[in-house]
Amino acid sequence: MIAKDSRRLRIGVLGCGPIAQFAHLESCVKARNADLYAICDAAPDLLDRMGATYEPQKRYADYDAMLADPQVEAVIVAISDAFHVPMAKRALEAGKHVLCEKPLGTNVAEVLALRDLVAKTGLTLQVGHMKRFDPGLEAARDFIDNGMGEQLALKAWYCDSTHRYTMTDAVQPLPITSKLAKKPEGNQKADLGRYYMLAHGSHLVDTARFLCGPIDWVRARRLERFGAWCWFVETQFENGVLGHLDLTVAVRMDWFEGFQLYGEKGSVVARTYNPWYFRSSDVEIFHESDATYRRPLGADGHFFRRQVEGFADTILNGTPQRGADIEDGLASVRAMAAIAASAASGEAVRVANFEGAV
Repeated sequence: MIAKDSRRLRIGVLGCGPIAQFAHLESCVKARNADLYAICDAAPDLLDRMGATYEPQKRYADYDAMLADPQVEAVIVAISDAFHVPMAKRALEAGKHVLCEKPLGTNVAEVLALRDLVAKTGLTLQVGHMKRFDPGLEAARDFIDNGMGEQLALKAWYCDSTHRYTMTDAVQPLPITSKLAKKPEGNQKADLGRYYMLAHGSHLVDTARFLCGPIDWVRARRLERFGAWCWFVETQFENGVLGHLDLTVAVRMDWFEGFQLYGEKGSVVARTYNPWYFRSSDVEIFHESDATYRRPLGADGHFFRRQVEGFADTILNGTPQRGADIEDGLASVRAMAAIAASAASGEAVRVANFEGAV
């Protein structure tokens, strides 16, 4: 077990569904500098089950009641995409810091309004782009900052697999669900292209930005065949780096995710695993100066716990934010919306001031 710090952030988790069960509840229990102080869910049976399992100090069936608790310092929003911005806003208005699951929002306008509120309150908002806490990707980022020199080009891919649930069901606990769970209106999977872009494209876009910085423009093509969807996205970053992003759901093969990044003084090749294996990316960093490859082990692959610890460090100690902030969350939604617009029109779309829905 990880030794706990004497001062720990008291967190309330909104939502006790699968993503909270697989990622956030355990992360708060294990984090060195945070505690799972409270949980909240509208489904009483789910609330009771998770309360008995994780033993928070408080259980709430009403979100406003949890927000009114002065002992709750921060909230993790772990519910459906459509609720992310409204619930994050309510937490900020109540004076609570927020770690919100990705994607931060489903359209640019609502995230802009959230950004204004973050600025007004001065509170910390972090987006759950947990891959930024993958030790392999952190090593790649360190090489970019301190050894690569000028960047040239990035090829990155995120290809979900038809066999992912066979594989993940073997290692994950059985999720506890409830017929009383609160769900958004309508069928969130009615537009599968939009659903896949939000669920999976948000990871790909944020990883690309984490490695190469802001995206200037995108030109996208989309194809749907035999129930599989593919986006090929030509990109140019604001620093002039060229990019190619491949989002495919789902490939008829194993999970396939990673990138190749070419630079002046070396290159990086990475393979990223399904996140539920809690395995750091395999990263090979080539140094041109001595013609050697270096591979960090990245033994601690619990990205979700590490992102909670980074979140708490920022709030408790004023540590610069390592995770995705409100600007990163907004940029990710802008990029996804621009990709959707480009795929529909066939034309290149500038990302910086683009406004629209994914």
